[in-house]
Amino acid sequence: MERACCGVIVAAGSSTRMGCAKQFLPLLGEPAIAWTLRAFQNAGSIASLVLVIREEDGEAMREIAARCGVTKPLALVHGGAERQLSVRAGVLAAPRGTQLVAIHDGARALVTPAQIDAAVRAASFPEGAALAVRVKDTIKVTDENGLVVSTPARESLWAVQTPQVFPYGRFCAEMERAVAEGRLYTDDCQLWEHAGLPVRLCESSYENLKLTTLDDVITAEAILRKRRETP
Repeated sequence: MERACCGVIVAAGSSTRMGCAKQFLPLLGEPAIAWTLRAFQNAGSIASLVLVIREEDGEAMREIAARCGVTKPLALVHGGAERQLSVRAGVLAAPRGTQLVAIHDGARALVTPAQIDAAVRAASFPEGAALAVRVKDTIKVTDENGLVVSTPARESLWAVQTPQVFPYGRFCAEMERAVAEGRLYTDDCQLWEHAGLPVRLCESSYENLKLTTLDDVITAEAILRKRRETP
């Protein structure tokens, strides 16, 4: 049975380390958020969209969404001072009847419709789901002095990506509880885990990178060029 899933795209960041906010970084001549919106528009599992933005970006975001051909119901809401508060604003704006919410970082512009659909399929109460990739490097745990205290088994380590997908009603309840208790998370899975609820990881692609540095932009454009050239 088809479950109504709302994609909540968080694009309210104000970091300007690379000359502009990440959501507007140009990738092959288009702002990064355009690639993200197009992926969610083309994902069959997504019924509606909420775009969480800075207050000053409303007009620009509407124009980008129109150019991208977004036809799914789309709401624009303003973000908060912390990422979790931006997520909260977006989740609470999901349309009535939403059963699942797929929360995504707008700066992960290379996510594909197939990856989004895989994450949504994997979520089933009480399980949340998230895209992730296996860690390639050996990881070291250190003490406060920078001395190694342990080396976790690499085969058990994953780098978590987005989207992260959760049953809507329970996620709202846990989100409100976290706000009331003053708990802030940088990762939505942490909120679910704190409630003792399981998260299933879906193996993703290393191409689903987050735009953080100039090197990421160079890599992202190379990947997009490769995708255009591949039939």
